[in-house]
Amino acid sequence: MSLPDALPPARSRWLFALLPLALFAVLVAIFGGAVFSGRDPAAIPSVMIDRSAPDFTLPALLDDKPGLTHSDLAGGKPAIVNFFASWCAPCREEHSTWTGFAASDSVPIYGIAYKDKPEDAKRFLGELGDPYQRIGQDVAGRTAIDFGLYGVPETYLIDGFGRIRYRYAGPVTPDVLQQQILPRLKALQQTR
Repeated sequence: MSLPDALPPARSRWLFALLPLALFAVLVAIFGGAVFSGRDPAAIPSVMIDRSAPDFTLPALLDDKPGLTHSDLAGGKPAIVNFFASWCAPCREEHSTWTGFAASDSVPIYGIAYKDKPEDAKRFLGELGDPYQRIGQDVAGRTAIDFGLYGVPETYLIDGFGRIRYRYAGPVTPDVLQQQILPRLKALQQTR
């Protein structure tokens, strides 16, 4: 029993044979366009750019350094906020970059220990050095959510008025520092 509008058997087999090829061609076009578009697929834009840093108050991690609050970021000079964790391998990778940069004493670097046990974060800083002028504990991760954090490490450049001007997701290497962070810091320092 056949339907009057049905395709002849040879023609329907031909269409079914071309269907996977057509789907494959569509997928190649979609993925090829994404790969060759020139965009960094890991770069996730932040909705916080050009907005005021969120309101927060974080307790101190270390006894000899204060914690971190929103008001610390609006001191009239640019600052760097770096989210890190002792359990984060890329944080270990970037830490020597921050330690070397902190020696220049040109811009304050504030650390936020993200979802880390205080004793582990203290041990991390004891082993690798402490580049931060202030360190807050974000044990629950609430401040990170308010900043729009996707994962650690992430670094934010804050202007002298407390607005987020740039976000870098991933470990800051010496090359990233030279090519991405420092030019933006210089521009922020010139627009005071």
